[in-house]
Amino acid sequence: MQHFTVWDDLGKADPEKGFTVSVNKPLEWTSFDVVAKIRGRLKYLLGKKKVKVGHGGTLDPLATGLVVLGIGPGTKSLNRWIDSKKEYTGKIRFGAVTASFDGETEEEEIKDVDWLTVEKIREHAEKFTGDVLQRPPVFSAVKKGGVPLYKMARKGKTTEIEARPVTIEFFEIMEFEPPDVSFRVKCSKGTYIRSLAHDLGQSLGTGAYLKALHRNGVGDLRAEDAFIIADLVSALASVKGSKERPD
Repeated sequence: MQHFTVWDDLGKADPEKGFTVSVNKPLEWTSFDVVAKIRGRLKYLLGKKKVKVGHGGTLDPLATGLVVLGIGPGTKSLNRWIDSKKEYTGKIRFGAVTASFDGETEEEEIKDVDWLTVEKIREHAEKFTGDVLQRPPVFSAVKKGGVPLYKMARKGKTTEIEARPVTIEFFEIMEFEPPDVSFRVKCSKGTYIRSLAHDLGQSLGTGAYLKALHRNGVGDLRAEDAFIIADLVSALASVKGSKERPD
């Protein structure tokens, strides 16, 4: 299956045979927003009522970075990227928690963190490397009884969530500018970085939540090689079968 990055010529892409493409998800877009935008563009370009488009791994609205899209039969190859290791950079804020484990909901349980040092953060971060058990956030797409947890959470319903095994290959703590620390992590599929931030805060006794997140890599693909949305929308005009293709 052909995969395209910003460096490749989409004129070689054939929606009938299928292909995959790297794209950078903007802040506050859902992964489905990206899919819907590209699907709508291709339906127009190809003059079709239906065009199959999917993604190879969800990114939260408050995260940015690499998402792999599958077009046509290319959706069948997305499991390769869903199952791949992911790399992220971001920031964790200490001294508070949120119900969503990120900035979507209000801060609670505010605490003083003047005593906190980068050495102490690194010491506790080591506990979360290797094979660990992790509970997904209640504000997540994980389903219980067929209902996504975030739908229950937004209605004020609570539910017991089972811990799941994940692998954290590395969890590097970088600059600490209180109350925020920057980090880099490489992990297995199914890992919630929001939960990692929350659990680190619980371990330290400070509370913490995910302040910012960027997906840098999926398998051997890199975010710096991915299309931004506007450029991909323009470049799709050159795919095979497009009514705007400059043949």
